Amino acid sequence: MTATLPAGLQSFSLSGRLALITGSSGGIGLALARGLAAAGASIVLNGRDAAKLAVVAAKLREEGYTIHESSFDATSSASVEAAVAKIEAGIGPIDILFNNAGIQRRAPLEDFKESDWNDLISTNLNSVFFTAKAVAQGMIKRGRGKIINVCSVQSELGRPNIAPYTATKGAVKMFTKGMAIDWGKYGLQVNGLGPGYFKTEMNMALVADEKFSEWLIGRTPSRRWGDVEDLVGAAVFLSSDASKFVNGHILYVDGGVTATL
Repeated sequence: MTATLPAGLQSFSLSGRLALITGSSGGIGLALARGLAAAGASIVLNGRDAAKLAVVAAKLREEGYTIHESSFDATSSASVEAAVAKIEAGIGPIDILFNNAGIQRRAPLEDFKESDWNDLISTNLNSVFFTAKAVAQGMIKRGRGKIINVCSVQSELGRPNIAPYTATKGAVKMFTKGMAIDWGKYGLQVNGLGPGYFKTEMNMALVADEKFSEWLIGRTPSRRWGDVEDLVGAAVFLSSDASKFVNGHILYVDGGVTATL
């Protein structure tokens, strides 16, 4: 299924690489999985719902891609460590990690529930720490590896009723820079991918809100919502040798939202 790239584009090839993508049974994670697979990578899909993961994996295999499944809870350090050890022993060394698992909770800050705050911290931030640390052990020994943390335009910008979400994504941005500083000397590149507003399951209520969509499209220089496929080129770049001297960088794919007031 993977086309042979012209000589000048060989550095973008992911042939022979194994990529683990957390939260990849739908939305952005699934688009990243399909995109990296098309560039030649073998993919380890992840999600907590094993049955849903199996359905998605079967579909991608039908499309001709090499797909593995690993159903683990990225918010549990024990679950992550066991899963990563099993992947490395049974499938192969993880060359690329996409920390994509994430959730959203919306409410006025003065009414925000402690349980929702804890869920956001656990899923959006703790999972990045647990998974990156577990995968980095092998990468450091091998002297190479790519870790890409999915950030957000909310790593830079605020919006009403999502202050705790912006706190988690701002933390992921700075954690990405810290990882690059600590692990760059071992041959790892750690970068962030910052999506803008995309048509995903998590955002369908906003997509359906005509007033919000009108505001967003008017504010976005590209004058549209993002489609998940728009993230693939940046994801392949950050996963490949084409970005081997890019470290600690957050690449925003947002139609220009972060460029304008």
